[in-house]
Amino acid sequence: MKALVTGGGGFVGRYLIDLLIAQGWQVRSYSRSRYDYLPGPVEQIQADLGDQRALNLAVMGCDVVFHVAAKAGVWGPYTDYHQSNVVGTEHVLNACLLGGIKYLIYTSTPSVIHSSGGVEGPDESIPYPTRFKSHYAHTKAIAEQAVLAAHSPALSTVALRPHLVWGPNDPHFIPRLKQKSQQGSLRLIGAGDCLVDHIYVENAAWAHLCAARALISGEPVGGRAYFLSQNAPLAIAELINGLLHCVDEPSVAKHIPLWLAKIVGAGVEDFYRIARITAEPPLSRFLVDQLSTPHWFDCSASARLLNYHPRVSTKEGLQRLQQWWHRQV
Repeated sequence: MKALVTGGGGFVGRYLIDLLIAQGWQVRSYSRSRYDYLPGPVEQIQADLGDQRALNLAVMGCDVVFHVAAKAGVWGPYTDYHQSNVVGTEHVLNACLLGGIKYLIYTSTPSVIHSSGGVEGPDESIPYPTRFKSHYAHTKAIAEQAVLAAHSPALSTVALRPHLVWGPNDPHFIPRLKQKSQQGSLRLIGAGDCLVDHIYVENAAWAHLCAARALISGEPVGGRAYFLSQNAPLAIAELINGLLHCVDEPSVAKHIPLWLAKIVGAGVEDFYRIARITAEPPLSRFLVDQLSTPHWFDCSASARLLNYHPRVSTKEGLQRLQQWWHRQV
């Protein structure tokens, strides 16, 4: 089999490519930059998702497309997120249909069903909200719906929703935690006891391969989304402190009351918006909501239909993260 991986140089993308190569696939990566850490057999194409012609050429000869690339984050103008996540996905769909691609696996996010407040145990039947607290969630929801609507006998599609991906080589979440810890600005909001789903990065990559295998084998799994996790939610304080321990940082000792966090988050966000500050604010309404409410899901559909089961336990994943960190220092 031959696959195109958009965002092949990114966090999940690089692990997916390693896994596909190990399984004997031919792999082509599509990213804006060239990445020396990708395996030698990988063909690298440097282009943007806005380049329809480049995508049309990139899918040629492929059997499966894994669309992993996206603009993530919680700050920035809507147009930037729309261009990357919505228009970029439309271009991927166009290329797949033009190139006769049979299978498309789209990397989505549970944020597509979140508006505000907590979610405790819903399955994929939970509807999309009418309002979103972040441009990322909004544009990913639009893109996910387009991918699922495109499912047909000619192009089988699925959307995967991994929640809070962590592990070695994480370029975002763990570095930010460490930086805030070193600055002394890290706080738990409220008691820190709300349960959150999460997923080790190698498991997230493995789920993509499980989805591809299910589609290729003709299983009736297409046209729908799937939540993904470790199937073992943790209290947010336990997860954060576990990750901090892996990178030689102390546990978070300080808390901020939820009512105060809401006031500060709203004030900081409004100030950044009025002042037109492009840097991401240290606290916002969205971040307060994410860090103070439960977010865990019924992931049984991915096990039942995709045959996805975490291959790396949370305990082992933390050990691998710690070992990786100590090799860096």
